[in-house]
Amino acid sequence: MKFTFDREMMLSSFQPAAAVAPSRSPKPILQSVKLICTEGESILMATDTEVGVRIGVDGVSVEVPGSVVLPVDLFGQILRECTDESLTVEIKDTEISVDGDTSSYKIPSQNPDEFPDVSSVENDSYLEMPARLMSELIKRTFFATDSESSRYALGGLLLELDGNNLIAVGTDGRRLAKMQGPVEITGTVELGSSSTIVPTRSMTLISRAIVNPEATVKIIVNDNQIVFVSDKIMLTSRLVEGRYPKWKDVFPSTTETKSIDIGSGEMLSKLKQAAIVANDDSRGINFTFANGTLTMDAQAAERGQSHTEMPIAYEGEKISVTMDHRYVSDFLKALDATSQFSIFIENAQAAVLFTTQDGYSYIIMPLATDR
Repeated sequence: MKFTFDREMMLSSFQPAAAVAPSRSPKPILQSVKLICTEGESILMATDTEVGVRIGVDGVSVEVPGSVVLPVDLFGQILRECTDESLTVEIKDTEISVDGDTSSYKIPSQNPDEFPDVSSVENDSYLEMPARLMSELIKRTFFATDSESSRYALGGLLLELDGNNLIAVGTDGRRLAKMQGPVEITGTVELGSSSTIVPTRSMTLISRAIVNPEATVKIIVNDNQIVFVSDKIMLTSRLVEGRYPKWKDVFPSTTETKSIDIGSGEMLSKLKQAAIVANDDSRGINFTFANGTLTMDAQAAERGQSHTEMPIAYEGEKISVTMDHRYVSDFLKALDATSQFSIFIENAQAAVLFTTQDGYSYIIMPLATDR
């Protein structure tokens, strides 16, 4: 096998593939990426047995077709640190030679036949949505999941269809993030019933792999597997077994709440200032809405107290609620600094609802007020 490639192009494809490969594994070969080169195309493959990825590589000139297993650590460093524009790889026995104009390397090789296959998946039924929307959907929900929970379903994102809208939900039992956006449906797609739960890691991997925000993402669901296809990337993932909580029951009735519009950038700035003295023992931050002002107060033993204020468009009765400031911060960081959002708040004991105009909802359960 022998081929020459553009180093920058190979690096851009190798990195998302390498992200799938496990850093540790009882099967050392999985800590590598397999490259298959034919006269027509070059494909990178990686898997941890739960998630698999296939990525097409541009800029490859194949002299002798074949396949090679490339160790993530060594080959990845060569691609990052080498300054040659193009490199040539040749396989000789159990050794991989990598040569450029000003550098050369020899690294160990493994038998490519022992690498698990990551098959291409096709289906006549699928969803399709803009890659930019898919990235935003993941960004606004993944952080609310709980990978350490004994309830495996909480370690993933629930995907549901509501008409022509795709809904993603993440929760750890103390907060819940929901984002939705329009999709095009081709054929018959079964999605919902609290059972289409995608591991959080799989969702973040596809988000990182999407390099062209102007592209589209195709979503295919087959039994216990979900497939994401965008440009030259195909990522497959097993679904999480289990049933998702009845997330719709968590949403408070907005008829019983006060609605307050706030700018995300200013609130995040004030929240960071108030959180300077907060720690795990401080029982969160107290948020008080009254007289056109939002105040944030925190106190912690041996750290002191903090108090910040910002103007808001609210002149109703005083309402106070204590929330984990980290949960509030996660919501604000998911928004652009210029974004506006609404808070629906009833009292100190009721769940607090945050919403935006573009289909994003976020719920935080309040903390006990005995501080």
